Amino acid sequence: MAQPKNLKKLTRTRMERTGESYTTARKSILAAKPERPASAADAQAAADAAEEAELPEYPGPENVVQYDAGLWHRVLTQAGVLHPLTGQPLSEALLAGLAGGIGFMVFTFEYESVTTATVITRAHPEPYTANLLARCGAKVNERTTGSPRLAAEYLDAGLDAGRAVVVRASVAALPWIDAEAVEDSDSIDLAVVGEHGDDLLLDDGSGQLTPISPADLATARSGRKRDKNWQAWIPASTGPDAQTLAANVLTAIEATTARLLGTSELEGVPAHFGRNFGIAGMDSWVDRLRDTTTAKGWSQVFAEPQRLASGLEQVLGFLTDTRFGGLGALRGQYADFLTEASKLPGLESLGEHAQGYAHLAQDWIGFTEAIDPSIDPGQRAEHFAALADHLAAIARAEELAATALARNAKSLLA
Repeated sequence: MAQPKNLKKLTRTRMERTGESYTTARKSILAAKPERPASAADAQAAADAAEEAELPEYPGPENVVQYDAGLWHRVLTQAGVLHPLTGQPLSEALLAGLAGGIGFMVFTFEYESVTTATVITRAHPEPYTANLLARCGAKVNERTTGSPRLAAEYLDAGLDAGRAVVVRASVAALPWIDAEAVEDSDSIDLAVVGEHGDDLLLDDGSGQLTPISPADLATARSGRKRDKNWQAWIPASTGPDAQTLAANVLTAIEATTARLLGTSELEGVPAHFGRNFGIAGMDSWVDRLRDTTTAKGWSQVFAEPQRLASGLEQVLGFLTDTRFGGLGALRGQYADFLTEASKLPGLESLGEHAQGYAHLAQDWIGFTEAIDPSIDPGQRAEHFAALADHLAAIARAEELAATALARNAKSLLA
């Protein structure tokens, strides 16, 4: 059935005049029914019924390992983009690997009352989502506008096409977030998958759907200073061909291993910060964990009990959260990526490296489980030393794995 131009705008205008629910007003417009203003009681009854109705089902990921890859797995699946060989949706592991997969960064910053500790184990600092979109082989429609009205219209266009639309929002402006608990500058990508009554349905990367009003979403989107009201969606189900996908896999692996091994420059990162990234960053962290005498050693940095507990809690949060880390530092997911990539033409040998990264995942899980935020401050030096021994072994295994994988990828690219 042909749909009227600006259907959602017409629907919302009718809702205001009649008191009908969004669903009822939309159906009435499509059926060319005349407007019949409802009583306040009828309007409230319709709103209550919509709120109590079960959320519609949309294809989504299960057991998300990496936030952004899981989000785009949903978006691409809803758009009907399929793997050229299997005929199945592009997996979260494949998308994560194409985005850059794994990496490492560690930083501490000392403030008046707290010392922060940031540990990132996904690809960083290159643009993860931009790489994923460039390498997945699907056509992407991206738009940015300073106008909230145009932003809503662009969003409506994607939803009217039956597509999930990814928007970028200020975390602090989301209605279910405690604004005092997050930084004002923190942003997050959310997938708007469809509608439920008067609300929009969001996937926040967890695979679960959350209703939000269009007004609340507009406020959160406008809170972004950069890429204000940015959105992206997949307008067609056309996916990558096998040869292109194989070439993009090798490009991604080359970038990932170079970043880990420190053989390429980090875009936008001053040279003197390079020691905080990749395997060099792991070695630097080992040194600081073992250092008990200088001001840069963690025994001194986290000498105060409150700083010690909060710092180790932050480290645990980063290692277990799905946005900047994940189970096993995402090494297990990278093993899955290599296994899946090995099925592409000419890439069979990549599967030989999967076991090494599966073992690294277990090593990282062991390291994560060894971190104890409740450690007695008087025993912090011994605790840090034990963590350093564990991390030093991981760093050497990471170096061997990345070197072997880089050599193989280079031979396949030749």
